[in-house]
Amino acid sequence: MPGTGLWRTKSVEQSILDTDEPDTKLRKNLGTWDLIVFGVSVVIGAGIFTLAARTAGDMTGPSVSVAFVLAAIACGLAALCYAEFASTVPVAGSAYTYSYATFGEFIAWIIGWDLILEFAVAAAAVAKGWSVYLQEVFKLGGFDLPTSFELGGGLQFDWGAVLLTAVLCTLLALGTKLSARVSLVITLIKVAVVMLVIVVGLAYVNTANYTPFIPPAAEAGASDTPKIEQSLLSLILGGETSTYGIFGLLAGASLVFFAFIGFDIVATTAEETRNPQKNAPRGILGSLAIVTVLYVAVALVVTGMVPYTDLATDAEGNRATLATAFAQHGVNWAAAIIAVGALAGLTTVVMVLLLGQTRVLFAMSRDGLVPRGLAKTDPKRGTPTRATILVGVVVVVAAGFFPADKLEEMVNVGTLFAFVLVSLGVIVLRRTRPDLPRGFRAPLVPLVPILAILACLWLMLNLTALTWIRFVIWMVAGVVIYFLYGRRHSRLGQRAQAGEVETGGEVPRGSGSSE
Repeated sequence: MPGTGLWRTKSVEQSILDTDEPDTKLRKNLGTWDLIVFGVSVVIGAGIFTLAARTAGDMTGPSVSVAFVLAAIACGLAALCYAEFASTVPVAGSAYTYSYATFGEFIAWIIGWDLILEFAVAAAAVAKGWSVYLQEVFKLGGFDLPTSFELGGGLQFDWGAVLLTAVLCTLLALGTKLSARVSLVITLIKVAVVMLVIVVGLAYVNTANYTPFIPPAAEAGASDTPKIEQSLLSLILGGETSTYGIFGLLAGASLVFFAFIGFDIVATTAEETRNPQKNAPRGILGSLAIVTVLYVAVALVVTGMVPYTDLATDAEGNRATLATAFAQHGVNWAAAIIAVGALAGLTTVVMVLLLGQTRVLFAMSRDGLVPRGLAKTDPKRGTPTRATILVGVVVVVAAGFFPADKLEEMVNVGTLFAFVLVSLGVIVLRRTRPDLPRGFRAPLVPLVPILAILACLWLMLNLTALTWIRFVIWMVAGVVIYFLYGRRHSRLGQRAQAGEVETGGEVPRGSGSSE
């Protein structure tokens, strides 16, 4: 039946046309600097304060800086593709919206469901990390105030994470511009802290600690890591372990990729940008360039300050942080600076993750794949209040009551999958719609998108087999929900049945389209 297939596409013109509906219209009040602030504020978070040290100690040794570069290259290639899409399809929803225009509704749903995994799980995990740092700040101030407590039956309630999520969702409901201003202030604070850490740490760097730069792989018997928790690539190629050696470096690149997650959220705000053709690409590429330099600098400093073996997770499960390296040199005041910087950093990370999740849910709701009522915007503030409240409730429950272990890799596999589809989408849209005006064109197409796809697939293979199993289960659940609800309530499908759009999702001439 025409228009009811899984592969019906929603044209770029129709996507842009839908942004003018009065009840679901977002306010355009963001500029280039707002987008760069959002990008930097979400990317610089726990990763720079904890992930560099932990990855060096447990996986890569001093070559963690190379792991950051490898992850940044994959992100940079994908960022070029995101920039082209954001300038061509300036509509909320990011990879979900782009997939709808290129691959069809079913793939769009899959990627939207995938982005829900990325943003919601990441927001909950980072909120719990924020709560831990809040407790440390309390201790530094002389207050022994736990941010979580036992409810009984092994269940814990994390009031710190719940408080943060509630406050940030309120800010987002009040307006995106206000959120950008709050992000700017906090981002300036945490960048200043990062710069201070780099400058002070340089005085304690011993170049002997960089040798061996890539430590020899640990013997299989030296690690008690189950095979299912080793990288998929090492299992496929018969590698004995993902601890140190080349396999450790590659696994480390896949793990530190978590530290870069978030720059793609800039693309979700394209609909709220005054000049998306120019501002969106600048925001995406500018924020990625800034954080890459900072990450590599921090990685070089922390591995130069102490031997990498001193950064390994101990027998009791205690993980190293930047503070670990400074404490060994007696620079204890640095622990206070790092704790405050991490607290500030994680605040904006959670806020922008919540923003990204809300905009994806808003876009899916406007298309009818989830209940349409979630797409209604506040007439005064131009924000999707209902979607924001729902996202807040879900993240509050997840962050308040569920443990955050093993979440980083789940977020990574979801994000990399989105990057693959966006990169492939650039090639497809260049062929199917060469006539579309593009404010930014990715260079060397199809070479750059192909390289982005290969880089992301390579990183995905270096995630653990257990992560892949969990990811497949999540995707299967998404497929079931689509067939039970999304397919039947799709606005594109209803329009096709009514004869308002053609089979491929294009708007017939005379219906208000730009064609």
